Amino acid sequence: MSTFNDNDNDNGIVRAFGRRTRFTGVVATLVVAGFSMVGCDVHELSDPGDLTTIAVTPDPASLAINGSQQFTAVGTDFAGVVVTFAPVWSVTSGGGTISSAGMFTAGTAPGTFTSTVKATSGSVFATATVLVTAGPLASIVVTPSTSSVGVGATSQYVAVGKDASGNVVQFTPSWSVELGGGSISTTGLFTAGTATGTFTNTVRASAGALSGTASVVVTAGPLASISVAPNPVTLAAGLSQQFTAVGSDATNNVVGISPVWSVVNGGGNINSSTGLFTAGLAAGTYNATVKATSGGVSGFATVTVTTVAVPTLATITVAPNPATMLTGGTQQFTAVGRDGNGDVFPITPMWSVENTGGSIDLNTGLFTAGIVTGTFNNTVKATSGTISGTSTVNVTAVLPPPPTPLVPLGDAAPNGIMAGTAVTCITGGTINADVSISPGNTVTGFGPCVITGTQHLADAPAAAGQIALTTAYNTLAGLPCAPANAIVADLGGTTKPAGVYCTASTIGVTGTLTLDGGGDPNATFVFQAGTSLVTAGDVVLINGAQAKNVYWQVGTSATLGTASKWQGNILSLTSITLVDNATLLGRALARNGAVTLGTNNVIILP
Repeated sequence: MSTFNDNDNDNGIVRAFGRRTRFTGVVATLVVAGFSMVGCDVHELSDPGDLTTIAVTPDPASLAINGSQQFTAVGTDFAGVVVTFAPVWSVTSGGGTISSAGMFTAGTAPGTFTSTVKATSGSVFATATVLVTAGPLASIVVTPSTSSVGVGATSQYVAVGKDASGNVVQFTPSWSVELGGGSISTTGLFTAGTATGTFTNTVRASAGALSGTASVVVTAGPLASISVAPNPVTLAAGLSQQFTAVGSDATNNVVGISPVWSVVNGGGNINSSTGLFTAGLAAGTYNATVKATSGGVSGFATVTVTTVAVPTLATITVAPNPATMLTGGTQQFTAVGRDGNGDVFPITPMWSVENTGGSIDLNTGLFTAGIVTGTFNNTVKATSGTISGTSTVNVTAVLPPPPTPLVPLGDAAPNGIMAGTAVTCITGGTINADVSISPGNTVTGFGPCVITGTQHLADAPAAAGQIALTTAYNTLAGLPCAPANAIVADLGGTTKPAGVYCTASTIGVTGTLTLDGGGDPNATFVFQAGTSLVTAGDVVLINGAQAKNVYWQVGTSATLGTASKWQGNILSLTSITLVDNATLLGRALARNGAVTLGTNNVIILP
């Protein structure tokens, strides 16, 4: 039995039935009066100062992955009085680890870990919840990594940010297009431009100093037009003409087609598969009679049939000549036909090997050297009708090192044409090389004109080519020119040895300019024009002189006149024009302006 003593407070505390009970004053009076409780089984669950509850703070706690948080545990007795104790810390539901002192370290997986931190003393415990958030942005991945988009079409790009542990981090990217190909919205919707090509790492998503990139392949749009060449054409009765058809989308990008040929307004007949037209016997002009059709799109050409003699093929020139290659190596040969007046005459040659040395593709002119070394004179042969041209092949086991050019063209070297604004062609032109434009991107007339290489329109290779062109131009312009080499009159009809020749005004060439290499295949010729270059004639190379070692540095614009047979690299500050039937064994490289071609122009790399 338990009783209160005089020292208890007014209400007294009686421990009975395992429970603390505060009695009223009446009960207290009864106790004082001598009443007693006998035979009671009286005990208690806890005494003052015994731990009954634990509170863990903070709860909840929010921290980044790998971050730390100090937890504390406060214990109290039944009356709410703080009790000193030593908790045992543990993690019960993941999210990280905790030390014996209550220092929690988050793991690498974000999430909400409910009641995971636990503080225990005996049978009493308490818990706290932990929210682990992703760490700071460490990387950005843009998807799709490469998207193929038609001109004018769209593609949605998505940027995903991650922390150092690969957890997704929410962020708002800043979108941009770095290397051309089109434009992009603030939401990552890319719209392709009008120029086809592969634009590597052009789409960029950024956040501060971090960024991720993706590439775009812009493909031609649906077929919108067909150009038939040549157009117009004049044929004697009974003669044949090979027509070609080039498909284009709405922005003049080439679209591959296999046209069906027909004759719709008379004048002859045509092979429906190949496009080989044979003129009839009735003279006259047959407007839009040759028709090339693909799907619902058609192109036309006009044919004039005459009984009057028309120009015929007179010569074929094969290039390169000679060609040097390793055993088993390959070399692409090209053939240019000319009529009796020296004008370009369109041909589709058949190729053959006459004096061994290797083999050749009969249709394309791609030659593969054999395993026997030696010089095989006039072995590569291009034939059209009864006319043929040849080239010599040197097959060697070890190629001699190429001579170092006086002025290396670097990234500009693969281009037969470079322009700052635009390239245009009327008809019948062939560029056997790459074509680059930067910062412009306008190409007009291809087809019916043909580019056998790659077009680089305002892309990274075009920009790099312009930088190389500028360097080469400045180097050429800065070369010293001896007073004896000052140009004071038209160069036509003269012969020049290797050297640097200059004028503050225009270089004119009427007739034939002969450049004499003196037996040195590395002989170099530089012509500096303060203003322009105007030709009405040809360049002839003798005694080992080579077109690749001839440079024309032009202060404004260059014009190759009608039927000029020109050789060398033209580096012009502004523009370059090739008038009808002019040919160039070299390069037409314009820094700031346009390159314009007329009819039947041919450019071949030297």
